[in-house]
Amino acid sequence: PAFDSSNNKIVIAYRDFGATIEARAIVGTVSGTSISFGSSVAFTSAGDFFDIFRTVFDSNSNKIVILYRDGTNSDSGAGIVGTVSGTSISFGTKATFNQGNTTNADAVFDSTLNKIVVVYKDNANSDYGAAVVGTVSGTSISFGSEVIYENAATNYNSVAYDTNSQKVVVAYQDDANSDYGTAIVGTVSGTSISFGSPVVFENAAVSYVRAVYDPTAKKVVIAYMDQGNSDYGTVISGTVSGTSISFDSATVFENAQTAYIELV
Repeated sequence: PAFDSSNNKIVIAYRDFGATIEARAIVGTVSGTSISFGSSVAFTSAGDFFDIFRTVFDSNSNKIVILYRDGTNSDSGAGIVGTVSGTSISFGTKATFNQGNTTNADAVFDSTLNKIVVVYKDNANSDYGAAVVGTVSGTSISFGSEVIYENAATNYNSVAYDTNSQKVVVAYQDDANSDYGTAIVGTVSGTSISFGSPVVFENAAVSYVRAVYDPTAKKVVIAYMDQGNSDYGTVISGTVSGTSISFDSATVFENAQTAYIELV
């Protein structure tokens, strides 16, 4: 889901396993302690396989951007712009950000440069960790060229935008380094992005990695399953300086196997 702050609405994108499989979105309105929903709207054609990666609100254009795997186009990575009106949403035309099979994707809005940053596993390029920058114009989105941030297979890619340093931070599982928890700082410029050097935040295999920015503490917070510690749910915070990031000590938040982690 994403919060549309211009309309004070929640937008949820999902895959509908009804009579015909398709991707749909629905607008929710919070009132007191309840939420009500309008009618769902399909933004893909029916009858194929779709994964929803992330729904992001672009506060510059006041648009919703949904990133997803497009089953009608060889499972490529795609994005589409939605406009909320009342309790409904309408969509423009999809744009492809990666022509090959795309998985493990996440996205965030860079509120300084008004860009969408998408990170993903490029299955058509040796499973490398890759990123693209998207620009919303009207009801469309266009993407720059792919930039590799990890020349190895990555999983559980997650991205946060640090408003203090005006950088993005990508957290992921690094397959080439024993699946260690790793983070890297990215700098957006125009329609491209450049990266510093990767930093290990957990010297053990990790999974279910999620990253978010805490604007009060001015820290990037990463939560994950620590496979080196009985799969416990663990959290760590980091501070961006220049094109790198340094980390505090990790803290266990769940003394049991923990999966499907989310942060806000």
